[in-house]
Amino acid sequence: MTHQGIQQFVLPDVGEGLTEAEILTWHVQPGDQVDVNQVICEIETAKAVVELPSPFAGRVEALLVEAGETVPVGTPIIAVDTGGAAGEPRPEPAPAAAPAEPPAEEKREPVLVGYGVKSGATKRRARRRTPSAVPAQTVGQRTVVLAKPPVRKLAKDLGVDLRTVVPSGPNGVITRDDVRRHAEQNQPQPSAPRVPEPAAPAPAASPAPERDVREERIPVKGVLKHMAAAMVDSAFTAPHVTEFLQVDVTKTVKVVQKLRQRPEFADVKVSPLLLVARALLIAVRRHPRINASWDEANQEVVVKHYVNLGIAAATDRGLVVPNIKDADRLPLPDLARALTDLTEKARAGQTAPADLTGGTITITNIGVFGIDGGTPILNRGEAAILALGQIRDMPWVHKGKIKIRKVTTLSLSFDHRLVDGELGSKVLRDVATILEDPEEMVLAWG
Repeated sequence: MTHQGIQQFVLPDVGEGLTEAEILTWHVQPGDQVDVNQVICEIETAKAVVELPSPFAGRVEALLVEAGETVPVGTPIIAVDTGGAAGEPRPEPAPAAAPAEPPAEEKREPVLVGYGVKSGATKRRARRRTPSAVPAQTVGQRTVVLAKPPVRKLAKDLGVDLRTVVPSGPNGVITRDDVRRHAEQNQPQPSAPRVPEPAAPAPAASPAPERDVREERIPVKGVLKHMAAAMVDSAFTAPHVTEFLQVDVTKTVKVVQKLRQRPEFADVKVSPLLLVARALLIAVRRHPRINASWDEANQEVVVKHYVNLGIAAATDRGLVVPNIKDADRLPLPDLARALTDLTEKARAGQTAPADLTGGTITITNIGVFGIDGGTPILNRGEAAILALGQIRDMPWVHKGKIKIRKVTTLSLSFDHRLVDGELGSKVLRDVATILEDPEEMVLAWG
């Protein structure tokens, strides 16, 4: 391979209109050899966690952004030596003695080394000082700190500036013990008078424990930031109406048990949510206007003659709503597989950006949290969302007698610009009727 010098890979737009992303994990380190399309890192966008492949083959010269940092699209995140003279621009790569390396000052372009260019800067203001080029000039004027992400988090929790910590690890890497030692030696003053008092050990726990223990601050970024913006936008642009209906789903529970015994469902999870999804799809086929969106620019109601069924999924990073494309065309076993695959990927943070766009109507299963009902907020751009409450034993009038039956509450929120009370009521009633006696209608369709 001919010498081409150092190639920088910039953060691409992996979704529709992506403006920034957080580097979650690096899979390579300076000095590693990489191939084209080899996964080099995982990033978290406003919608999902995505693996980034390398567009270059060569030796990793430097990681330009540290794990845990959020940067704008177009920011260089890694430098790869695609030629044969990687040592020429930087004879001493990042894992070596980066903190005090004069050549890094002289050759600023490849100076971004080690675990990143910023020393523990994870707040939004610090990120925005380097908008589109993680420029070596900015980094070259600062001490480069080598510390792994868990150590950086510990330092942040203890209020320790990593630039002031003396490293004891190999090649100048700061360890957990270094951070703890520094915290003990340099931040005891506020609690020092209390340490000798045997009768009051609690106040001596930490220099500033009161706030650390009683409060936690979580940066609003990634999925959480997108969720918050989408919910506010939906709540204040679409006039919400919610209707509730209690339903006897005893027969639905029995059908679920029957499906679990059938061979075509042997490799998938079958739950009441599957039949609720099918019931909603049938109701949409009967009442297409519930599967619509509002076009403000053209002042039109856009009725979708396909159903991309969204399933709200709670994840460690926040709420995401991936959707099953053309769910109305799937036979029941395929719908079950799609539901299983969708929820598993969402919880693992592996949902593809394409699966998070284009939804037309949504279901949220709040019953898994032990909740009976609520007022779900519409997924932005959709006309309706159906909430499934917990299924529990309740006294119910059945065939003229009070019996213990399986009962749930359905909650349907809809955009009152698109859906009037009559249409919303018909859709909710149809879903309930199907769930009351699902076997013939649900199993016969598809």
